[in-house]
Amino acid sequence: MPAESVSPPVVIEDDTSGRTARRIVTVLAIAAVLPALYQKGWHNFYDLKIYMSAMEWWSAGNPLYDYVQPDVVQGELYFTYPPLGALLLSPFALLRLDVTVTIFTVLTVLAVVVTTRWLVNPVIARHHLPRVFTLTVAVLLVLAVESTRETITFGQINMLLVVLILADLLFAVPRNGRWAGVGVGLATALKLYPGIFIVYLLASRQWRAAAVASATAAGATLLAGALLPLESWRYWTHELWATDRVGRTDYTGNQSLFGLIHRLTVPQEPDRLLWLALVAVVAGYGLWRAARAARAGDALTGLTLTGLVGALISPITWPHHIYWFVPAVVVLVDAALAARPGRRRRWLWLLVAGVTVIIVYGVVTFHDWGTALVRTDTVGEFLERNVYVLLGLMLLAALPIRSRPIQSDTLHETPTAR
Repeated sequence: MPAESVSPPVVIEDDTSGRTARRIVTVLAIAAVLPALYQKGWHNFYDLKIYMSAMEWWSAGNPLYDYVQPDVVQGELYFTYPPLGALLLSPFALLRLDVTVTIFTVLTVLAVVVTTRWLVNPVIARHHLPRVFTLTVAVLLVLAVESTRETITFGQINMLLVVLILADLLFAVPRNGRWAGVGVGLATALKLYPGIFIVYLLASRQWRAAAVASATAAGATLLAGALLPLESWRYWTHELWATDRVGRTDYTGNQSLFGLIHRLTVPQEPDRLLWLALVAVVAGYGLWRAARAARAGDALTGLTLTGLVGALISPITWPHHIYWFVPAVVVLVDAALAARPGRRRRWLWLLVAGVTVIIVYGVVTFHDWGTALVRTDTVGEFLERNVYVLLGLMLLAALPIRSRPIQSDTLHETPTAR
C-alpha cells in the first residue's frame, strides 16, 4: 500500500509588521504636507496682534471700540468682540506678545486634539478601527484643514468656542446634565454667531437646555455690562450693527450667502431683501433637518447642520469660522463605513474625498484675491469664489441622519482597538 503523501502545513504569515509599516508611512506622509500648507497660508498671528494692540490702546485710557488697524485688503479693521470677549483678552495684554502667541497656539492645538478625539472615538468603537492610528490620522487631517490653519496662524479663538459647543451638545445636552446649555450660552456671549445653537435647541424642543443657554448668555452679558457699562452700551447700541467694521463683505474670504450675493453685484450693494429671503429658506430648511437629526438621536449631525446654517446666514463668515466641515466629514465617514456595498457607499466615499480635498485646499490659501472690487462674471469664477458656500448648501441636503441611540456620539462608548 503506497504511503499517503502528506501536504506541508499551511503557514499563515503575520502581516502585523507590514500593516504597522503602512500606517507609519501614512502618518509621515500626511505630516510632511503640513509645513507646506502652513507656510503658504502663514498670517503671522495678524488678528491676535490686533486684539493685543486694542487691549493696550484700551488700557491707556482710550475708548475700546475706537481702536482701528489699517489693512491693505479690508481698509480698516476694528475691535469687534463683545465686552465679555474684551474681558477674556485683557489679561493677555500683560504678557509679552510671543508668550501670548505661544499660549494661543498651544491651546488651539490641544483643542483640536480633544475635539477630534470626541468626534472620532465613537466611529472607532462602532467599526472596530485601530484606535491610535485612526486618531493620529484624524488629528493630522484636521490640522491640515484651511479653517484650522487660518485659526492658528491668525491667532483666533474659534477652537475655544468649538470646545464649549461640542462639550455641551455632544455630552451635556444628550444626557440632560445639570450644565446642559451652559457651554452654548458662554460661547454666544463671547462671540455672537454661536447663538444659532440656541435656536437649534429650541427647534429640537430641548427646552431646558435652550433656557439654560439663553440665561447663561444673558447672565454673562449682564456681568460684562456691570463691569464695563460704557463699552457695553456702545457695543449693543451701535457697534453690533456696524457690519463694515469687520471688513469687506464682497471679499472672497467672506464665505456666506451675503458674500456670494455681493460678489455678483459689486460695486453696488447687494439686495438685502433677496438676502433675507435666502436666509429664511436656508435657516428654515437647515434647522428643520437639524431638529430631525436631534429627534433621531444623532446629536453630531444635528449640531453640524446647525453650524453650517450659522456660517451661511451670517453676514460675514471668514474661513476660520467654518469648522463645521470637519464634523461633517466624520458623519460621512461613519455613514460610509456602515453602508452596504453598492451605489450609496460609493457616493458617500466620493463625498468624503471631495469635501476633504476642498477644505484642505481651501478658498483663500492658494489665491491672491487682491484689493479691487471684482464682479463675478463667469460660472468658473462663481464656483471658485463661493466654494464653501456651495459646499455648505450641498451638505445641508446631503448629510445623512444616522439612526442610533442618543448616547452613540458621547464618551459612553469605549473605543475598541486592534
